[in-house]
Amino acid sequence: MILTVVLVPAAAALLGLLIRSDPARRRLLVLAAVAHSALVVRWWFDRPPSLFGGWLAVDALGLLVLSIASGLFLAAAVYAAGYLQREGQGARADLFERGRFFRNEPEAVFVASLLLFLAAMSLAAVSHHFGLLWVAIEATTLTSAPLIYFHRHQRSLEATWKYLLIGSVGIAVALLGTFFLIASATSAGTRVPALVEDFVGNGGVLDETWLKAAFIAFLVGYGTKMGLAPMHSWLPDAHSEAPSVVSALLSGALLNTAFLGILRLFQVMLAAGLGAYARELLLLFGFVSMFVAAAFIIAQSDYKRMLAYSSVEHMGILAIGVGIGGGAAFGAMLHAVNHSVAKALLFLVAGNILALYRTKDVREVSGLARLLPVSGALWLIGFLAITGTPPFGAFLSEFTILRAAIEGGRWLVSAGYLALLAVVFVGMAVTFLRMSQGPADRPRPTMRESLFEIGPPAALAVVALLLGLSVPPGLSALAHEAARALGGV
Repeated sequence: MILTVVLVPAAAALLGLLIRSDPARRRLLVLAAVAHSALVVRWWFDRPPSLFGGWLAVDALGLLVLSIASGLFLAAAVYAAGYLQREGQGARADLFERGRFFRNEPEAVFVASLLLFLAAMSLAAVSHHFGLLWVAIEATTLTSAPLIYFHRHQRSLEATWKYLLIGSVGIAVALLGTFFLIASATSAGTRVPALVEDFVGNGGVLDETWLKAAFIAFLVGYGTKMGLAPMHSWLPDAHSEAPSVVSALLSGALLNTAFLGILRLFQVMLAAGLGAYARELLLLFGFVSMFVAAAFIIAQSDYKRMLAYSSVEHMGILAIGVGIGGGAAFGAMLHAVNHSVAKALLFLVAGNILALYRTKDVREVSGLARLLPVSGALWLIGFLAITGTPPFGAFLSEFTILRAAIEGGRWLVSAGYLALLAVVFVGMAVTFLRMSQGPADRPRPTMRESLFEIGPPAALAVVALLLGLSVPPGLSALAHEAARALGGV
């Protein structure tokens, strides 16, 4: 049953609040993540029937987003088990003010918020009613805000309020877009249930003016949550101040969920014959996002903020891929997977770096390859993966988008896309190489890197490499099916 993918993490969250043993709560977190992933894997082979008259359903787009979120959550849960133990013992800290969370609130709040965050993202992935989709995406904001405020210091408080305020404005605009969508049917004298499939089936009778207004509102509203520029201003602060394990989920899973909200209405735009209008807007916001990200990545002094701006860049790439259409839509779906894997890898490794150096300032981090050999190697692997360097998966998906643009004769789009990718690569290379290969100006740590710290990012590094060597047939088929729903191939 579809609801199990929402009820399992939600029930585990409730149980986590009741359990008094910290080790038992951490085991519950991992077990819930395993159970959730098992449910999602089963759906790859046998999709469940829809529920509540089509309000909940599993299609290729939703399953792809859900699979990314579930897989990353499993890796994050394993990492979090070690992270919470380390924080609770006060042995090391993810930020300067270590241990404040545990002196004021129980660890249960963090674990419960993580699980409820997964439940909200799962609900968004299977929602085919535009109203329910809005509720689910709003729920992701409310459940993730306590995670950003984990350390309870001034910077995290500021980041949390910024996230809530800007996200709330964005989600309000998205709600307005939902009203516009309903108006596109009622103004044409048609009663259409607010289901994706019903709007797609009646696309030809919808009022174009209201529908265009709805898409703009969706693009601005859900685009705020997705991190598209210029609505991205909450993202660098939230990703920088949240614990690294939370940043991995925000960047790798949440942004895709918000993009799904835009893609649902994009399907309606295609059915209404307004695909060209929607694609041009996606291209515009995509290039603005890549340009803004490139400008802020150059000479960035905070490596977690650099990773956050990298997410803005990659959300722009997704928008450009769908905006180009054709084979680029398949490239965008594949790139959603590649970006999420590589970015989660980098944020988890950033947590290890932060634990040793106690700073996010690039200028104060040097000699990483010698002080933390495994994390240092994973840091460089993550850099190669996120910048689309062969043979990692992002190269294949970015090249697929570029090839589609060239084959479509969009030379200006191709040139701008390549130029911005090059600027980002150079800007990130300077930072990563300085951190990894610079002189080691502090003694080698006596504590070895634990399996909890290096196991999850190492597994993600292997996945990033394998996706570049060969796309699994199942993933290729699912990505193609999702691309066809977006007018691609």
